[in-house]
Amino acid sequence: MGTPENIKVAVIEDHPLYRAAVARVLEEAPDVELGAVADSVARFAVCRQPAGSVVVLDLKLRGVADAAAVLEVVGMGHRVLVVSAHAGQTEVLGAISAGARGYLSKDADGDEILRAIREIAAGNSYVSPTLASFVLNSSRERNAGPKLVLSERERQVLSLVAAGERDQDIAELMSISVRTVRSYLDRIRDKTGRRRRPELTRLAIEEGIAYEQGS
Repeated sequence: MGTPENIKVAVIEDHPLYRAAVARVLEEAPDVELGAVADSVARFAVCRQPAGSVVVLDLKLRGVADAAAVLEVVGMGHRVLVVSAHAGQTEVLGAISAGARGYLSKDADGDEILRAIREIAAGNSYVSPTLASFVLNSSRERNAGPKLVLSERERQVLSLVAAGERDQDIAELMSISVRTVRSYLDRIRDKTGRRRRPELTRLAIEEGIAYEQGS
């Protein structure tokens, strides 16, 4: 068997010292292949970073910033780990709703950054324990009404959506048709009112479904 492929990672951070520190942590990790290191989304966009990379993204950047920066990088086909000094509820929930797969404050050490990158590369989501309460509190507010009830198969589909799988991939993993996958998604959307995939990913995190493994 061949050796596992290293995790492709890029960094978008406009603070020179922090950018250099994160790059050094990534360069020293044996399972990480560091690619583009840029100070803005615009400069990152011209670097031709391989699709599917994990991008460590600051929120407060020149030009495109905040949730718009997350949306743009996700739209390039990457998985986003936000690492920001701004870690209030608005920033965390906004980034997750925009499609971020993880969120850390800049208080996180190198080990936690690597742990989050590995979780995201494996198809999971990661929010630091100190910030997870924002997501949980948001979930509790939504759950003040009737409890959300999803079938086992709906939970599995939602988990795979949160892992970044497309409809065709979900169909293959679950041994069902694409039409059936979309039927499950329609049911989930009708039950939850969440329409877009980033919203479904946030729902999966809120419900603890993002960490379930499909069978």
